[in-house]
Amino acid sequence: LRDNRIELVRASWHELSISVSDVSLSDEGQYTCSLFTMPVKTSKAFLTVLGVPEKPQITGFTSPVMEGERMQLTCKTSGSKPAADIRWFKNDKEVKDVKYIKEEDANRKTFTVSSTLDFLADRNDDGAVVSCRVDHESLNSTPQIAMQVLEIHYTPLVKIISSNSWPEEGQTIILTCESKGKPVPEPVLWTKDGGELPDPERMVVNGRVLSISFLNKTDNGTYRCEAKNPIGRNSTEYVLIVH
Repeated sequence: LRDNRIELVRASWHELSISVSDVSLSDEGQYTCSLFTMPVKTSKAFLTVLGVPEKPQITGFTSPVMEGERMQLTCKTSGSKPAADIRWFKNDKEVKDVKYIKEEDANRKTFTVSSTLDFLADRNDDGAVVSCRVDHESLNSTPQIAMQVLEIHYTPLVKIISSNSWPEEGQTIILTCESKGKPVPEPVLWTKDGGELPDPERMVVNGRVLSISFLNKTDNGTYRCEAKNPIGRNSTEYVLIVH
């Protein structure tokens, strides 16, 4: 062996030891030690060199993604020998049923492996952390991980909350319009029976809150709250019956 990466560690009548530094894939193969007696005695050992996978990368993500759109995230790592294992997680929960592709690298010794996560964007995934985990025997049980935070835009979800489940004449009722969307919805619009609020002195809108004081039977009707953002609009209704 003539290579400046190989050093003689110990040489005696009983033992000959070498060390190989900066090991490369070309160092794999059969090594032979010979004892020059008559006849010559030899011993052989096969050295297997593992290919360490490169740090994985996630591609295919554009921000933001609209709810209902199909997302295809691909995770790829090269240089593993044998081929590395790729697993997907969403908020630390493993995602099954993913595509896995193994391709031979140009050196024909190592592999590039990739996996594709295919799903429809959902509002519940907004802010979720998607991670791609690469496991390989060369990593000593410390996997390599790539992460991507999802940003999903969606139409507002609207709900009306009433302060009084049994409104009576003379009382005050407060209707709160809760709207959740991304981007954050614009100020809500309140209407009654399809038109403007009929009595602005008693029916006061403050942000998302509609307050009706000194209730009377003319206030009976359907109150609608509508919220919108650049993605779309949504509304909900509350039927008021004054007792």
